[in-house]
Amino acid sequence: MSHNALKNKKPEKYRNILDAAVKIFAKKGFFQARVSEIAREAGVADGTIYLYFQNKDDILISLFEDGMTRVIQNVKAEIEKETDPLMKIRSFARAHLALVEDNTDLAEIIQVELRQSTKFMKEYRNEKFFEYLDLISGIIKEGQERGLIRQDVEPGIFKRAFFGALDEMSRFWVLSMKPKFSVNAAAHQIAEFFIRGIAA
Repeated sequence: MSHNALKNKKPEKYRNILDAAVKIFAKKGFFQARVSEIAREAGVADGTIYLYFQNKDDILISLFEDGMTRVIQNVKAEIEKETDPLMKIRSFARAHLALVEDNTDLAEIIQVELRQSTKFMKEYRNEKFFEYLDLISGIIKEGQERGLIRQDVEPGIFKRAFFGALDEMSRFWVLSMKPKFSVNAAAHQIAEFFIRGIAA
């Protein structure tokens, strides 16, 4: 039976392993963590891990995919509450940073551990990340169609620049013992910086 088939067959055990991996990776770091420690935290035998994941790298990538799926769902739900594209930009910034604040262990793994994985950086086709960026470019295109955003704004450039600003603030929070900015204050300022530059 394939790893994916097992993931679908026993989602609760799969979920428990991922939750345990978040705790262990955040506490010890990806490279120092052992699969046996994840198994112990999840309350399963070491061999059970390999029924669902090929290796430790596979666990890390699965954590990213699972985390990004939830981020996309949550952020999409928030921006869909707004009808004004400019308000959607504000809502996106606020939702993104709030998720980082509410999920600090997972945020640390994505911000620090994942980016140190050579296998992930070289081999992984990051479709979830591109799906997330496309939420931003979709807002820009909608704003342009409604005459609220300048036509000379390139959605592909904007989505990377806007995400880059949010990503840097997220990394600051993850690495800082005492963040100096609240989620709402940071989200508001970042959104306003960009909105003032693109509004028609």
